Amino acid sequence: QLQLVESGGGLVQPGGSLRLSCAATGFKLDAYAVSWFRQAPGKEREGVVCISSSGISTTYADSVKGRLTISRDNAKNTVYLQMNSLKPEDTGVYYCAADSIGCGGLVNYWGQGTQVTVSL
Repeated sequence: QLQLVESGGGLVQPGGSLRLSCAATGFKLDAYAVSWFRQAPGKEREGVVCISSSGISTTYADSVKGRLTISRDNAKNTVYLQMNSLKPEDTGVYYCAADSIGCGGLVNYWGQGTQVTVSL
């Protein structure tokens, strides 16, 4: 079965950290750019960060620059999102997505999402 599976979400206090993982099964992730999106309650889904298939190029939304870091381990078929200095406005469901064209192209696969809650 071809799918992306996210993990690592949870409840964290403001200023805390989380590390999300996005693992691919059934296909080789190294042929795809991978993005993380998030959707806060009552808001539209927004793109947060993207990494190219090679891992050389990354693109971050202004709201997360300096706090979130995307990386990939193609040997493990997994992409990671290290989230530091978390804020309440980072709360939402985080989805990873794989794109065979490149960052900003047409998404081929979506994960099911993992909840991140930043609160006291």
